[in-house]
Amino acid sequence: MPLPSLHEHELLQREYGQSTYALVQQLSAIEDRDERTRRAQQIVQLIFRLNPSLRDQPDAQQKVWNHLFVMANEQLDVDSPYPLKPLELFNSTPPRVVYPGKAPKLKPYGRNIEIMIEQALTLADPAEREQAAVVIGRTMKFLYRSYSKENAKDVTILKHLREMSGGKLELDPAQVESQGLFEFPNVPGGRPAAFIVPQPRNDRGERGDRGGREERRGNRRDKQRRGGKKNRQEPQQPPQ
Repeated sequence: MPLPSLHEHELLQREYGQSTYALVQQLSAIEDRDERTRRAQQIVQLIFRLNPSLRDQPDAQQKVWNHLFVMANEQLDVDSPYPLKPLELFNSTPPRVVYPGKAPKLKPYGRNIEIMIEQALTLADPAEREQAAVVIGRTMKFLYRSYSKENAKDVTILKHLREMSGGKLELDPAQVESQGLFEFPNVPGGRPAAFIVPQPRNDRGERGDRGGREERRGNRRDKQRRGGKKNRQEPQQPPQ
């Protein structure tokens, strides 16, 4: 049986700590099997005390015992409550990730809208196809606004829907506009909030207003001080 790779040992050391790893390495030096089993159980309990979040994971006990087996160079002869086996994650090749072979026709909508249109075209019932076109158009309008940060007109969405479906999904523009079929019903008022470009703050004006208020307040205090001095009477001198 091949020994675990250095990469596996490094990952387990980072997960459980160097001290725990050293304790596992010392298990092979214990000759008594019962004592070795007792020490292994203590190490497992120590791992769960140091990492309480492991208890919430599924099959946590079996996972920790298998990690002990790997850290002991897969030569751990103890009475384990679970069958000890190497980590299959490091010994198996992950499946290849399938990437899309072609770019979407229109970037604001992506490939998912094209898949929705393909599924809508498979509907035989005209009413269901029309309803699917309405849902797709509403989603396209939302994606368009998220992509370009501006509201798209219904005629633009209808044009893109017709182009992406090859002219097979069409809706009446007047009906879409009058009934608000592409609007979002969960927004108060039935229409999405218009995108407002944030205006830069006029810090200079705010500072000027603040400075003017402070200046007026200071002038008021000066007037009060001068008025107080005029009304104040000098103390009379005693007669000689």
